[in-house]
Amino acid sequence: MMSPHGTTPPENKLTLVQPSVPVENVAVGSTSITDDLNKLLDILPAEIRQPLERHHLLNRLVEVVMDLGRRPEARFPGKTEYLSEKPVSREDLNYSIQRVGNFSGDNRAGIEQTLHRISAIRNRTGEIIGLTCRVGRAVFGTIGMIRDLVETGKSILMLGRPGVGKTTALREIARVLADELEKRVVIIDTSNEIAGDGDIPHPAIGRARRMQVARPELQHQVMIEAVENHMPEVIVIDEIGTELEAAAARTIAERGVQLVGTAHGNQIENLIKNPTLSDLVGGIQAVTLGDEEARRRGSQKTVLERKAPPTFEIAVEMQERQRWTVHESVADTVDTLLRGLTPSPQIRSVSETGEVKITRETPSAPVVTAAVTSLRPTGWRASGQMVPVHKSPEPDRFSQTNDFERLLNASTYQLNAFGKNVSASGPNGEDLPLHIYPYGVGRHQLDQVIEMLKLPVVLTKDIDGADAVLAVRTQVKNHSKLRHIAKARHIPIHAIKSGSIPDITHALQRMLNMDDIAMPETLDLRLFTKNGSDDELEALEEARLAVEQIVIPKKQPVELLPRSANVRKMQHELVEHYRLRSTSFGDEPNRRLRIYPA
Repeated sequence: MMSPHGTTPPENKLTLVQPSVPVENVAVGSTSITDDLNKLLDILPAEIRQPLERHHLLNRLVEVVMDLGRRPEARFPGKTEYLSEKPVSREDLNYSIQRVGNFSGDNRAGIEQTLHRISAIRNRTGEIIGLTCRVGRAVFGTIGMIRDLVETGKSILMLGRPGVGKTTALREIARVLADELEKRVVIIDTSNEIAGDGDIPHPAIGRARRMQVARPELQHQVMIEAVENHMPEVIVIDEIGTELEAAAARTIAERGVQLVGTAHGNQIENLIKNPTLSDLVGGIQAVTLGDEEARRRGSQKTVLERKAPPTFEIAVEMQERQRWTVHESVADTVDTLLRGLTPSPQIRSVSETGEVKITRETPSAPVVTAAVTSLRPTGWRASGQMVPVHKSPEPDRFSQTNDFERLLNASTYQLNAFGKNVSASGPNGEDLPLHIYPYGVGRHQLDQVIEMLKLPVVLTKDIDGADAVLAVRTQVKNHSKLRHIAKARHIPIHAIKSGSIPDITHALQRMLNMDDIAMPETLDLRLFTKNGSDDELEALEEARLAVEQIVIPKKQPVELLPRSANVRKMQHELVEHYRLRSTSFGDEPNRRLRIYPA
């Protein structure tokens, strides 16, 4: 079939665009883009339109800005250009205003059957003195990263800064649910941004139905009306921003309808701190604990807890267009944050070949904030060589542990009875391999250490057949039954501070009488990497050289090169292996590690 321009259209995935609507399709990996850009150019005065039509970056245009008395601007990703030397006049503004739809209560208008958005700036008397003409694009295939989550039927909340693509993702989710999964989908389109301006919705939403909202403040009423009148299986909402809308969303979710929406905020932490929208993640309330419960938790008597199940079961933080953070259980994430811990969400990204990569973000170990964070960078970054950092105060020491923890520490270090020859026997004279019963320690981390260091250790699920117990200190403290069983069977308990790789490595080496940091051959940097990439190994080698060449022999602090957050975490763990202390300081992208002597 011929296009309106008399040429055969290229093959792409746009099967929903009506032939009578001319579109421009740009393949992006496994996605296709529809932007109807010619219709937006038609509303611009000739002096502004003509330079744009000749621009080599036209297909990447983000928006056109027209402010009275100032030169018109074209904004592209990462750059802005003037389109004319002549300032925008009232005649120019009126020319564009007459060619768009009516401006609603939120000062937004659109172009019939397109996704473009024209936003107005008014003076104190209500007269329009500026326009922001934003290009609306329907991106088909943009939700490939979370397609599996959409198909689960769970409610999904999209978060991210303006311009990152939240509305584009909503539009594509609505189409996939309606056309490919054949569900009854209703879109609550407050500013006609999802399905375009006019009474006929844009083809990009597929078979999904669209309900328009007369005034923005009535969005919550239309949400409830959609459920009561039209029997939807899915409701799609853009920009939940008021307490009434949050309450309406909870009501809809409690009726068994799948919700897909966006909210103001970049991360879940923003919603927790926002009293208006905190109900979307379950609401936050202060709870007073009893004395026994407070002691068991090791916390204050008054703590913050989640009030109810979250309205949205899954949250997606859109940091970039091709990199999203997925919280598969909003309830677990909120509970973790309220306890002062760091969650471990999924990181989903798309490669240049269109392949979706899923990794797990491990929480960073807490570090001590030193008083030197405001100093200008010195050391390697300034001179190109690794040199000590002078006049740098050490961070404050951690507070003393209580009597119970001191007893556990004493128990942990009573390992001198172990045989000198590792291949001879275990700590109590038993034959190797040493059978260890883990409690509160990750099996994956244990297996990784045992395999990488080739340790003669076997993990057992039966405490009766164990030679020793390896447990996280806080878990032992709160488990009197475990202590009683171990004491009755004369099985030693070796407590570690946390289940991190360095702590596990130290404990196993001590249990086998191998704990000697002067032996570099026992230190395999691959233990501390996540992907084993050259960049990670290079950063760890930098930290190792700093420790072994300067910090330990010269007892002077050293500052490392700037690294990403994930790589700094690996460096922190490596420094912890040497029983030294390190601090991250500085602002991104120059945030880096400083290592202190013992």
